[in-house]
Amino acid sequence: MIGSDYTLELCNVFHSGQVEPGSFLQRLTGAVKTGVILKDVSFTTHSGEVTAILGSKGSGKRALLDVIARRVPSKGHILLEGVPLEDEHFNNTCALVRHSTRLLPGLSVQQTLSLSLTKISGYLKSSKVKQVMADLALSQVANKCVTNLTKSEYRRLIIGIHLIRDPIILLLDEPTWDLDPLNTYLVISILSNAAKKYGTAIILTMEKPRSDVFPFLDRVVYLCLGDVVYAGPTRNLLDYFGSIGFPCPQLENPLMYYLCLSTVDRRSRERFIESNHQIAALVEKFKLEGQGIMQGNLNEHSRIVNPNKIQLNYGKPSGFKVIWMLYVRMLVSIFNLKKHGIKQMSMRLLCLPIYFLILWIFYNEAKDYQRAFITKSGLIFNAMVGTYFISILNTICLYGPYRTRYYQESQEGLYSGASLLLSWNLVSLPFSFISTFASAAIIYSIIGDISESLDYVYFALALWSCYVYAEQQSIAIMMFVKNGLIAAIVNIYITCIYVMLASGVLRSYKGFEEWLYYITYITHTRYASIFLHRNVFKQPIFNILPYTDTENCTSITNLIQTSSSLNTNSNSNCRYGNGKAFLAERFTSKNFVGDIYNTGDFNLEFNLGISFAFSVGLMVFNKFLYLMPLPSYITDKFRE
Repeated sequence: MIGSDYTLELCNVFHSGQVEPGSFLQRLTGAVKTGVILKDVSFTTHSGEVTAILGSKGSGKRALLDVIARRVPSKGHILLEGVPLEDEHFNNTCALVRHSTRLLPGLSVQQTLSLSLTKISGYLKSSKVKQVMADLALSQVANKCVTNLTKSEYRRLIIGIHLIRDPIILLLDEPTWDLDPLNTYLVISILSNAAKKYGTAIILTMEKPRSDVFPFLDRVVYLCLGDVVYAGPTRNLLDYFGSIGFPCPQLENPLMYYLCLSTVDRRSRERFIESNHQIAALVEKFKLEGQGIMQGNLNEHSRIVNPNKIQLNYGKPSGFKVIWMLYVRMLVSIFNLKKHGIKQMSMRLLCLPIYFLILWIFYNEAKDYQRAFITKSGLIFNAMVGTYFISILNTICLYGPYRTRYYQESQEGLYSGASLLLSWNLVSLPFSFISTFASAAIIYSIIGDISESLDYVYFALALWSCYVYAEQQSIAIMMFVKNGLIAAIVNIYITCIYVMLASGVLRSYKGFEEWLYYITYITHTRYASIFLHRNVFKQPIFNILPYTDTENCTSITNLIQTSSSLNTNSNSNCRYGNGKAFLAERFTSKNFVGDIYNTGDFNLEFNLGISFAFSVGLMVFNKFLYLMPLPSYITDKFRE
């Protein structure tokens, strides 16, 4: 256990990485341009202090935070109380707050804090939530939805999520970016008070520091193209630069003045060369003369640390608790009367029944004539394909925020992708089950005998397997594709391929070459489509359907018992003698001879079982897929 008074030291830290954006192919092959980003960076900070890392864009501020957080490899020493700070130790005791952090929509401020992943729970956590909300001036918006917060409130809430974990070091990437002066002052003053109250060492980056935040910064580090121009207490800043010939003019903002002094001037070639020489000289001077300043401690009056600080919340919660908290998060975001909750509930429960109601309106007047074979096959096809596509739509719209939050929290070591997917499935499966069974009930009266409850249950289960399969397919694609529209297009394109190939409706299997016919065996659609058609067309009502009210098909009566192929009688309008003949035409190979009901391909239990095997198999595959390490250029785009 680290005491309430501790020191973080960076000694001669170097870091190399990508210095220019590269194309997807370049990043995939590792051909991006790399270089030294941080050069011999050294500084010290203590508990209860606020340290600002200042520098222009490209100076290495974010890279320095990543190095301290052990997110990227580096050379040199990063020591916490004299012990090397490793990534697991950082994840258990410290926190990194990204500028682009996204919270789950639909939750209130208090719910977001209460459902954060911590070791403490119950009364202790409730008290901690109230304390953090008061410290961050969020008590008055406790019941406000996160999507309705101002920029300042949103940033403070993100900070609060990490303060609840009681970190000993808190790294903040541009916490005041794009805030107005008043809110910038508010955020920095709150951070300063939190550092003193909780004994936390806060390190933040700023690109345009204002003069009114000067009193709240205990230490400052100036970076220029990875070099340190100054690192030490802010109270020594003016004296140091004055001693080397760069006094700050009166009425100037010293933070901004010395930031400009440490920035390369690119307005002309001459100024670029001159400023480069000046900065190189400043870097060398600090290496020679700034060591005493860098090691200097603040006096005890300016650095007050809470001696009674008790760190109860280190480390991550247990695996079961993580899954439970993720599960509760999702339920809370759904079961509320806020806009996002109503949207989720509607999409999960109403989209599919509404689509099936539209199908019922179009197909309800269909009568039992010969054309019923094609009509009801078309209804089955539309029901199956609509289930696929609505599942894709719902998953693309609803899973995205949880995926983004996962990629941010998983970097902190809080949980794995398998935990996220297990929680998602625990929430999603009951909703999809209810929605699918309600939808099937709407149209089953058109295609079957509603009194045959077991046949209806089988029909609904087959549609449910389609929903689950498309959902899991979408989740797999969304692991790599960030943009929702692109992910939807990819999913629909893939779905269209196996629907056209294996549904048996758009094209009969008899028209396939042998190799193409066998490919249908590796698609979910084959088994679901055969099951749905077999479930419907086994009914006696399909035996010798008339062509119209006045024209029967009696001439094909003698074929009912033996027909497993196309009827070729003189009445060309009466194509099928029974459901068996229709199934034989649509779902058997061109060389098939015999009774389809004596083949395993048309066994109801077999096809339903294989349909669910595809869905469950893809579910398990996704859990392993989300455990795979991905290249940083893929995971970073989800976090940003």
